[in-house]
Amino acid sequence: MPRIGPGRPRVRPDRVRADKAYASRKNRAYLRRRGIRCTIPDKADQARNRQKLGSRGGRRISTRPTTASATRSSVGSTASRDTTP
Repeated sequence: MPRIGPGRPRVRPDRVRADKAYASRKNRAYLRRRGIRCTIPDKADQARNRQKLGSRGGRRISTRPTTASATRSSVGSTASRDTTP
């Protein structure tokens, strides 16, 4: 980095360009924490997984009940609502 005026030369760059090998979350977080902007292309599989999640944003939505009592209560309520002989 060139020196701006007198004194010690700057060490921290304004922006970093890197290849796909440095596209990890830790590397990006480190640069963000130090206030360094980065230009790193995404890996194809990571971009595909992010698009696949869509608006869910990484949250896992389970369709299965979490406990046995939830299963029993849902079955019981279905049976009690059934009015056919």
